[in-house]
Amino acid sequence: MPKLERLPEPYIQQAYGVYLLQSQHRLVRSLKKIYEPSVHGHKAWLSSFILMDYLLHKPFRRGARVMEIGCGWAPAGIFCAKKLNARVTGVDIDKDVFPFLEVLAELNEVKLQTLVSKFEDLTVKRLSEERVVIGSDICFWDEMVKPLFHLVQRAIKAGVERVIIADPGRPTFYELGELCREKFAVDLQEWYAVEPNYTSGEVMEIRAK
Repeated sequence: MPKLERLPEPYIQQAYGVYLLQSQHRLVRSLKKIYEPSVHGHKAWLSSFILMDYLLHKPFRRGARVMEIGCGWAPAGIFCAKKLNARVTGVDIDKDVFPFLEVLAELNEVKLQTLVSKFEDLTVKRLSEERVVIGSDICFWDEMVKPLFHLVQRAIKAGVERVIIADPGRPTFYELGELCREKFAVDLQEWYAVEPNYTSGEVMEIRAK
């Protein structure tokens, strides 16, 4: 029987050992009066939990440097910092997501670096500082496919060992996978998460050939 852990107050949920705030939580409501994320960075998206489960079963080495691209509130990055002792940088085009990220990081007693950047502006030099690049629900528009593909190219060139992206299974996500298959080793798997509720999708892991 799993250990029952009582959550500290209403509207906090737990998934894979990470505390998360729901939109009704008093801190989220307060932050939304000041900050208005504009690129869908207004909650923890479900593919984050798929990515957590995947990394639970296929972890990288503890203490690795990890970049979460299109991080939003960075639940997957916080999981990496908390459970795998990773040194995490959360990257997002929208600076207004970072106050939410910082509250979640504080709640989970971890620290993340943050960087405001578009996918196109992440250079080979900057990516060379990372060993793993992760993302979830980041390929939701047609115009994001090519910039993400070029980012993957730069990441592999920079020596990043694993690029791991989770998605519900959008056509744009599969299009990204087909582009990557032309140059890299691509492992595409159906995956599901059981916390905080059941959800399913796909995980794509990209490595150098």
